Amino acid sequence: MENFEVIHKDSSSSARAGLLTTAHGQVETPVFMPVGTAGAVKGITPAHLKETGASIILANTYHLFLRPGAEAVEKIGGLHKFMAWDNPILTDSGGYQVFSLSPLVKIDDDGVEFASHIDGAKIYLNSDIATQVQNRLGVDIAMCFDQCAAFGARPEEVQKAVERSIRWAKRCKEVHTNPKQLLFAIVQGGIDLELRSKCALELVKTGFDGYAIGGLSVGEGHENMIKTVTHTTKFLPENKPRYLMGVGTPHDIIAAVKTGIDMFDCVLPTRNGRNAYAFTFNGPVHLRNNEHISNSEPIEAGCDCYSCRNFSRGAVRHFFNSNEMLGPILVSLHNLRFYQKLMAKIRLTIKDGNFDNWSKEFIIDD
Repeated sequence: MENFEVIHKDSSSSARAGLLTTAHGQVETPVFMPVGTAGAVKGITPAHLKETGASIILANTYHLFLRPGAEAVEKIGGLHKFMAWDNPILTDSGGYQVFSLSPLVKIDDDGVEFASHIDGAKIYLNSDIATQVQNRLGVDIAMCFDQCAAFGARPEEVQKAVERSIRWAKRCKEVHTNPKQLLFAIVQGGIDLELRSKCALELVKTGFDGYAIGGLSVGEGHENMIKTVTHTTKFLPENKPRYLMGVGTPHDIIAAVKTGIDMFDCVLPTRNGRNAYAFTFNGPVHLRNNEHISNSEPIEAGCDCYSCRNFSRGAVRHFFNSNEMLGPILVSLHNLRFYQKLMAKIRLTIKDGNFDNWSKEFIIDD
């Protein structure tokens, strides 16, 4: 049974709108997934998160494996019950932490030894463990364990990361035992187009429920990223979802949708929200600025989010300057809603056959 259907295609680009079917419901694509690394989207209740329009969220295997552990989550009833979230959940495999925690890791061909970023304890993660943990968490989409090479790494290091990612993905498929769970492979290769081709072809030959493009948004810049994504999507099946990991800004998302990407995740809505930076369709708003002291307008005129319906810019600025938790929460909520409205507009313009024209007119300072 196919878990993904392309319903509309843009006539002037490779953009497409589709429907992804999971054990916990269907997801319209292109879609943006808010990030709940340790089992919670920072400062946001699941009820408010659902109100923003989020249909699927992301959590992280490494962090949940570290604490509270797969067994604890399993005893509570699985990650959906643990998070009080009844819509789909995708978990990253922990492969990104091989990159982001590089000073704390030792890598060999079999897996990775981490020194815990919490207490320094030795933790081992490989294809078997990462897959089994995700099986036990009971999520809808599990990601294969992979190695993300740093931007600027030596060519032989990038090639080694690709070889390991291919081998580890095949092993993930062998040990994957949860029939209700989709398994996505991750294409690596830095900005080396030949390595990207090789990795994509090998993973497609093995066969997975979906394919992600990893190892980007790590310093290579917008042009290199889009060039790499444009090249890589050509090797990925039309009838499988394509996921660009860790991206990004509205500008990056729209450019990647043009290449045929269906799924995105990024910490920007909440990370920026915690720093008083609001995304709007008229450009960013910096809410700590003095100009907002007595401003009675909402963060964005016409926005239907909880924050804009109930609070003024002046109040939000006061909460930040008074170190009240409410400030970061309100701007994070607004940003999450902004991203969902952006994705809804992208889907609508694809369905109406107007995405390419709209995207050329959509100019926003990220």
